[in-house]
Amino acid sequence: METDYVFCEDVLGSGFNGDVRLATSKERPDHKFAVKAFDFTGVPAQRRVQLESEIEVFLSMDHPHIARLVDVYEMDAHLDLVMECMEGGELLDRIREQKRFSERSTAEAVWQMLLALNYIHSHGMIHCDLKLENYMYDQKDSNHLKLIDFGFSKMCDKKAELKRKACGTLSYTAPEVLDETYTQQCDQWSLGVIVFVLLAGYMPFSGPDEEQMKNIAAGKYVMKEERWATISEEAKDFTISLLQVDPKMRLTAEAALEHPFIANRHFEDQTHVDVGIVKALRDFGHLSRFRRCCMSMMAWSLSSEERSKVEQYFLALDAKHHGAIYYDDLKKVMVDKFHIPQGEAKRAFNALDSSHHKEIHYSDFLAAMITKRVDMNEELIHEAFRKFDTDDSGYITADNLREVIGDTFEGMKVEKLLSEADTLHDGKLSYHEFYSYLTGKEMHFLGDEGAGMISPSIDLALRHQGKCHGGIQPCCCLQ
Repeated sequence: METDYVFCEDVLGSGFNGDVRLATSKERPDHKFAVKAFDFTGVPAQRRVQLESEIEVFLSMDHPHIARLVDVYEMDAHLDLVMECMEGGELLDRIREQKRFSERSTAEAVWQMLLALNYIHSHGMIHCDLKLENYMYDQKDSNHLKLIDFGFSKMCDKKAELKRKACGTLSYTAPEVLDETYTQQCDQWSLGVIVFVLLAGYMPFSGPDEEQMKNIAAGKYVMKEERWATISEEAKDFTISLLQVDPKMRLTAEAALEHPFIANRHFEDQTHVDVGIVKALRDFGHLSRFRRCCMSMMAWSLSSEERSKVEQYFLALDAKHHGAIYYDDLKKVMVDKFHIPQGEAKRAFNALDSSHHKEIHYSDFLAAMITKRVDMNEELIHEAFRKFDTDDSGYITADNLREVIGDTFEGMKVEKLLSEADTLHDGKLSYHEFYSYLTGKEMHFLGDEGAGMISPSIDLALRHQGKCHGGIQPCCCLQ
């Protein structure tokens, strides 16, 4: 942890397992992260296996409206999760400040929530703990919401029933969860509770636990006249359609996105994919494998500000709102709208489908945007090099690549990948070679007028473990 991050004094929150602390990246000091620590001392082995399984689920999440799990550090008795820092605070805090949302603001917020829900549901997951506290804003002056906390989440077939003890927060709990047999639709009930609070400013279910459980089981709640009289029939119908006791009668995430209350309120600022985005996707299909590999690594290091430049285009291409771009979606834009040859569209899709699941994930899309819509700056290159240089030797070797990506990438052996950038033909990449390969430029000293190409000895010093200045500058061992 300490090699890569600097801990701050700020405690962002506390939970059952301890404090959530603020940290910054040594490579990019302006990037903030929330670090959640787990102590395994005295914890049963079965619980550790369960936690690791939950973390695997969280690591697989890749969507504009889901907070990112950036890094995981594991030791024998300790584990640290480094997560995207959501500086805007909880949706709960925002509703406390405003008392209630307007219908337009509610629809905009719920649309974002539904995009995240439809993504996890279409990929076979149940969140199991939706509540106002688990949706957070990425920045203080932002309305961009992200789903957090996958501690109770489970992978489950779309139609399969999960038999498990009730979990989550009672006032948001669906009736079938109390019966300990439920499906993905339990999340939709919880969303209904959230919508109810945003529109009316009070909880539909409250009071002693026994009373809450009785009312939840019966779907009994009061829509106070003084709060609901000015709310449209459309909004009421949407809320009631989510708070249905029978899960089969409840709106699915996909159907909820098509409900007039949502569908009629988020298209005023709809983004249209432009020729620059299409060109970036097309060009990505023509890049070499190692270059695509490097850009994919960089995509996971982008800040929320960098991602925000292009995320609306990803959502615009995601026609089915599944949190992924399918070939038909891409073809409709590239071939039908911009008249790109179909073979080029197919080539771009295959290059972007890094998981080979016949879909383009969010990070795949972000990788294609680097250099075209997102600046490939020196900090970003340095961060990618650090992630590949797993033993901090100052070089990237075939063994390093193997540790990160496996024996091959898109069918090409790591030794062959490395050779693309290995200009010295010594079986390893210095930072200078890596930088030159990605930018097509020779590297020079930062802020040193008239300086020439960086020398190999300084290149190695730049990779010194101390990383004295947190960036690409000569470190103290050269002074």
